[in-house]
Amino acid sequence: MIIDTHAHLCDSAFDADRAEVLSRARAAGVAGVVCVGESLEDARKNLVLAQEDPLLLPAAGLYPDRFDLGEAEALIQLIRKERGRLVAVGEVGLDRWIIKRAPESEQAELETLQRELFLRFIDLAIELDLPLNVHSRSAGRQAIAAMLGRGAGRVQMHAFDGKASTAQPAVEAGYYFSVPPSIVRSRQKQKLFGHLPLSCLLVESDSPVLGPQPGVRNEPAHTVTALRAIAQIKQLPEQQVAEAVAENTARLYRLGP
Repeated sequence: MIIDTHAHLCDSAFDADRAEVLSRARAAGVAGVVCVGESLEDARKNLVLAQEDPLLLPAAGLYPDRFDLGEAEALIQLIRKERGRLVAVGEVGLDRWIIKRAPESEQAELETLQRELFLRFIDLAIELDLPLNVHSRSAGRQAIAAMLGRGAGRVQMHAFDGKASTAQPAVEAGYYFSVPPSIVRSRQKQKLFGHLPLSCLLVESDSPVLGPQPGVRNEPAHTVTALRAIAQIKQLPEQQVAEAVAENTARLYRLGP
């Protein structure tokens, strides 16, 4: 049972052919897609889409480039209200690139606000006993430290861009790391996931980005590419990898009977 644990199916890139995209996912063996959100609007759309197709598992989060406290509070209230339907809080996290692109005079304030918002969502996920689906571009060490400091236990690090040594405290804490199809063209990810144990790996698409080919729209069917890449890197049978990843996903998201 392949679950795409991080995809943006609410993205307008899929508005014209979302049904066909999901049909291809099913044909590829994908049994579920965790639909993450970046905004309050995304969260609402994910909930609607999940009503229309049972393949979709809705999540709600605030991307680290959104600093609107009003939106954050409204999103938190929505997550509390829809706790029974949502499978995760995400995507949420930290992003050093976003901070560095801001005017230098604003960086310190934005960094503080980004961290405060992340901590609020960490606390919310713990309160509601939901997994965190985490973005940590150029901020893996800080994001892991923040979650460990808060006592978060159910965590998915999405498309982690750090080193295996940086990931180690998260591995020891029982956190999971999801592998995107772009691993086939990323030396960093090949090296990272070669070092991380199979027991902490998931697969994701991050559709519509991070596909096998740069600049080409990605979709959930390509999670199979990530699965095969793991098997090749670790020199293990694909079936063994598929079973391990399915068990990991079921454990984190509490899927199945």
